[in-house]
Amino acid sequence: MDTKEKYAKYVVTSHAPPMPPVEVSHAQGATITATDGTTYLDGFAGYSVVNAGHSNPDVIAAAKSAMDRHIHVGSYLYYAPAVGDLAEKLAEITPRRLEQSFFGNSGAEAVEGALRIAKTFTNRNEFIALQYSFHGRTLGTLSLGGNARRKRRAGPLVSGVAMAPAPYCYRCPLHLTYPSCNVACAAEVERVFDTQTSGNVAAMIAEPVMGEGGIIVPPPEYFPKVSRILRSNDALFIADEVQTSFGRTGTMFASEEIGVEPDILTMAKGIANGFPLSAFITRPEIGESFLPGDHFSTFGGNLVAAAAAIATVNYLERENLAQHARYIGQHVLDALARMQRDQSLIGDVRGKGLMIGIELVKDRETKSPAPDEAKQVQEECRKAGLLVGCGGFYGNVIRFQPPLVITMAQTDRALDILDSALSEVARPTAVLSAS
Repeated sequence: MDTKEKYAKYVVTSHAPPMPPVEVSHAQGATITATDGTTYLDGFAGYSVVNAGHSNPDVIAAAKSAMDRHIHVGSYLYYAPAVGDLAEKLAEITPRRLEQSFFGNSGAEAVEGALRIAKTFTNRNEFIALQYSFHGRTLGTLSLGGNARRKRRAGPLVSGVAMAPAPYCYRCPLHLTYPSCNVACAAEVERVFDTQTSGNVAAMIAEPVMGEGGIIVPPPEYFPKVSRILRSNDALFIADEVQTSFGRTGTMFASEEIGVEPDILTMAKGIANGFPLSAFITRPEIGESFLPGDHFSTFGGNLVAAAAAIATVNYLERENLAQHARYIGQHVLDALARMQRDQSLIGDVRGKGLMIGIELVKDRETKSPAPDEAKQVQEECRKAGLLVGCGGFYGNVIRFQPPLVITMAQTDRALDILDSALSEVARPTAVLSAS
């Protein structure tokens, strides 16, 4: 029985669409090598996780050194130097007032912890989230998600969540056009307070760039306007940076460029370059609202993962990978903008750093989503040696989120493959139309 057959028989894979036929042997830098010897450019970084590159030697060395001393003693049972060091490092690199961290294992766990401490600090029990958003797959985090497809057969979910329109300019839910709209989607948050809540809102949670929603980048005015509304209603702001942190968007944290300092910030994915670890960080007065026993995580702050995280952050800083992501990302966006002129499938191109989305449409005038074509483009890319993501609310967004160590030469090769894949998928449509 081969690996694919074992997956079919023994692994619950209902969480994923049909998996690409890639059986991984090993990975290095920005490449993945399959067991059949095929080498792929990795344009997705394991769901935007291995920011410092696959098999990063610094991270591996730190993890091996930690394993020689210990694997697990309980970071909330005994004092662990690596956890203290990591917490100190996070306080240094996050927005200035964020200082106290709680460690978990996954993005969903970080968000759950952020919700819990927001309730504890404010003594309130409601939240505002965004349509098209994604914050995890636990009952609490699913309740915050703005995608009904993720919630099917999962109810009943947690009550007390109100939804605001997403700052999705390409498909504006208010049918307006930026910038003449005056960012009306931000003003709508006030209406949500007035019409969908009981006046007991603890916090609003939002991603600085909406990942699973389709790499949606809010206008620069959005978060400052929302922040003023939150302050006037005595509500906190939780920045969900599970996907956008650790250099992904061109700065160490995407919150550095949204014009607002979060009250709580969640992180995971890129924090330890593939080792399971997450955290939320907050202001001291919020962190100190937890009393002993209020919150806990058995494996949170695992000592090996914490050591890997410190090495990851040090490597990202030393190699200036956030700046590299910004530079390479702009090169990709510029190339895609030129590509868009010739590729009729491309409806919109957007992103920050190396978090880039290419939204495919059947018709640019109607903006009819093209999810089938997106899956075909993803498959054509794989056949040519490039692995990319495919997602968005309509399943029509090609996601390019490679390891941040990707070179310019590798990037240009990825762009050539993508261009050819788009042409290949568009060709049958063009022939049919001509006939």
